[in-house]
Amino acid sequence: MHDRSMSRRSRSRRSVTALALALTAPLLTVPLTATDAAALTGPVGLTADDLSTWQANGIVYALAQTDGVVFAGGTFSAIRPAGAAAGDPAEQPAVNFAAFDAATGQPTGCSLSFTVGEGTATVRALAVSPDGQTLYAGGYFGAVNGVGVNSLAAIDIDTCTPSPDFHPAVTATVRALAVTDSTVYLGGDFGTVNGQTRGRFAAVDTAGALTAWTANADEPGRAVEVTADGQHVVVGGDFFSVNGTNSHALAVTDATTGAVTTAYPSGFFPNTSVVKDITADASGVYTASEGTGGGVFDGRTAFEPDTFAQRWRDTCLGATQALQLYQGVVYSASHAHDCSSMGEFPDGQRRHLLAQTTSDPTLLGWAPDTNDGIGEGIGPRVFTLAPKDGTDYLWVGGEFTTVDGTAQQALTRVASGPDTGAPTVPQVKVESIEAGKVAVHWRSSYDTDDSHLTYRVYKDGGSTPVYEVSGDSLPWSRPQLTWTDTAVAAGETHSYRISASDGTNTTSRSTAQSVTVASAADAYAAAVRGDGAGLYWRFNETSGAYAADSSAADDSGVHWNAPTQAVADGAAGSGSSVGYTGSQSEWTYSDKRHATPSAYSLELWFKTTTTTGGKLIGFANKVQLTSTSYDKHIYMANNGRLVFGVYPGAIRTITTNQSFNNGAWHHVVATQGSDGIKLYVDGTLRASNFTVTGSEQASGFWRVGGDNLDNWTSRPSSRFYTGLIDEVAVYGKVLTASQVAAHYAAGTAS
Repeated sequence: MHDRSMSRRSRSRRSVTALALALTAPLLTVPLTATDAAALTGPVGLTADDLSTWQANGIVYALAQTDGVVFAGGTFSAIRPAGAAAGDPAEQPAVNFAAFDAATGQPTGCSLSFTVGEGTATVRALAVSPDGQTLYAGGYFGAVNGVGVNSLAAIDIDTCTPSPDFHPAVTATVRALAVTDSTVYLGGDFGTVNGQTRGRFAAVDTAGALTAWTANADEPGRAVEVTADGQHVVVGGDFFSVNGTNSHALAVTDATTGAVTTAYPSGFFPNTSVVKDITADASGVYTASEGTGGGVFDGRTAFEPDTFAQRWRDTCLGATQALQLYQGVVYSASHAHDCSSMGEFPDGQRRHLLAQTTSDPTLLGWAPDTNDGIGEGIGPRVFTLAPKDGTDYLWVGGEFTTVDGTAQQALTRVASGPDTGAPTVPQVKVESIEAGKVAVHWRSSYDTDDSHLTYRVYKDGGSTPVYEVSGDSLPWSRPQLTWTDTAVAAGETHSYRISASDGTNTTSRSTAQSVTVASAADAYAAAVRGDGAGLYWRFNETSGAYAADSSAADDSGVHWNAPTQAVADGAAGSGSSVGYTGSQSEWTYSDKRHATPSAYSLELWFKTTTTTGGKLIGFANKVQLTSTSYDKHIYMANNGRLVFGVYPGAIRTITTNQSFNNGAWHHVVATQGSDGIKLYVDGTLRASNFTVTGSEQASGFWRVGGDNLDNWTSRPSSRFYTGLIDEVAVYGKVLTASQVAAHYAAGTAS
């Protein structure tokens, strides 16, 4: 069912590079190949390793650089060393401006004070002249080091002093700057410059005199950029017209006259979205958008360098603030929280720093992170790329207060190398459910700048790996890998550990996992696997977020907010299960996004005495939040009866006549196919409707333990289940009545 109180954001996704095929091999060392991990995974050219950097005690809105020095402007009053808290004795005064060594992250001797007589002074834009001699600063201020100015100033970089001869009269905040050899283009909130009408955009020469360039807009200007050939100036902001031409949020103008040469009428960008940043090089023009309300556009757009036609559009939601081009990659600052519309991660955790190529919006494996921070809670707001001594440093400014979970305010930076961050340690589960075999499963690791990693499997404490394989993963997509060890004998006990490497940095080995080799197949597992389960979570892990998949599909799960694992009460002879407490923040979801199944079966065991009901399993569009699209689910009503429901445009459910909240283990199977929907409990058909053959057509994720149930038949008091769950399986077909009965018999056999 689709919750119509919110807009749909889930569509079919392109699959991430496939890697999670079950791998079976004898005991041997597999040689590494040219596709194995190697430091940064191209085309990413910057590490995600945050470097020691001084901080500001407020918000950094603007960055610029020249000759190994980075300039930062914003709204702050002091700077302090990395790791120091506000008020630290080493803190230094810095009134809305500071300068830093690009390579060390420490302040230089350049000190400027941007002040205003009334209100709060702020620096919102910085740009360096092409010859590297002059720093231009825009914002809202009336003086720089006591020299009177009007929200726009020129600074001599060699002497770190404001120019007394450059003082154009700008009547309101300057938010954007772009500089050529002869011209300073500016955008902001103003209506006049030097006493002449200039609506939100203007240009002055290097002496501060107004030029003929005119691009009058009806709403604030937030971005301005000169194209690589110098022939055009691209402007962005809130506006709906430029020089009377219908063009919302973005327009391309002639660099000399300001005449609109390419317009983007309302509808190209939603009326609720604005352009916050523009960057350009010979490959094209790139924009960052932010929106408010429903139906917004918050992502990035690429335009051709000659025609300015759209090349691609990234539709992630999460207020993009800034862009930086580097070696064919567009790095972005935002708080992206939902990229499901372009086949990436669903609505949930905010991710503040991302990357994609100039030719394709697919997200790359680069994802260092900050928090939202103070102010508007935006997170990072601005970039500058500063080369020094053969290394390129990407500086990031904003309103964040942490970087990768460590306290760090307003400024951080990464570099082109060296790569020093290792991947996460693999999470491992071993099992022997086939005679004479051990299956070694692991959740792929992630590295925030390396998406292609190499794994080494070690056996029985040995120092030489017995198996090596490489695979792809992202912080938001960590597919399971499996290796089956056949060089074992029934009754033997073996242990396994795994490391992950990006080609430069290698993790420690995972904690040893031991298993005794089976002499016969596990009867229940054999029935489930033999009948083609495409997801099979046995829930035998003792800790961690990883729920291993024992099917051939390697469709692992993720425990969200730590439901209780290793409960010493399991179904079908498994020995343990997972307990759900009914918490509204606790469930298990599939790592993979799935297309809507046309025929399927859901199977699990449950044990509960709850009188508040809850969802046992279902299909939905979100993984870390309550879903807005949800059906194909089994849930329990308050009276203990089970309901199976789908949403082919209207709610369709079937319900058992008997209650099953009696504190005993029960086996439930729900199926849908061309013969309608059926619900089995303890091997017996309890309810059916042969006419219901469709369900909601939306891609999604399998969820166990709870999710939205609003508006559904016999809606329980709680969306979230309280009790034990075990042996979860999903099939891409309809199980027959005899198969269901056989599974129940195998699970209850003594």
